[in-house]
Amino acid sequence: MNKEMIHGLFKTNHWVLTHQTDGLTHEDSLLQLPFRGNCLNWVLGHILVSRERALELLGIQGTWKEEEIARYKFDSEPILGADDPGILPFERLLADFKRTQEQLADGFAEISELQLAEENERGRTVADRLLFLAWHEGYHLGQTEYLRQLAGKDDKVI
Repeated sequence: MNKEMIHGLFKTNHWVLTHQTDGLTHEDSLLQLPFRGNCLNWVLGHILVSRERALELLGIQGTWKEEEIARYKFDSEPILGADDPGILPFERLLADFKRTQEQLADGFAEISELQLAEENERGRTVADRLLFLAWHEGYHLGQTEYLRQLAGKDDKVI
């Protein structure tokens, strides 16, 4: 798979998330499903943690601080309300998502196919790891449809 195809997955993900979050507020992003899961604020923050890793793979320095990453990383505590420590405003998360999309475009423009083929100590190429991160985003983007409906939108984005 070449870099244009991988970048295309991130572009599609960006389109989906932009439309799934359209018109939602910070308060909407904190709504919890009535069963085990997490709110949209955590889901978007978690996607951004993954994007920090994708940027790193593309040779771009991320901007999130360690404590921001810790709040949204895999296996972090769920967000239970507006008073939870370390949660970021939804508007900031959306702005960071837009910024990372621009950074990803720059990174994919600069990285060579040879660099994408470089393997880590486990034999996984940079392309393999970027593909996994794009898939991971898609997994969480599926959750955004239900979280949007929880906010009362009752519409069809896709």
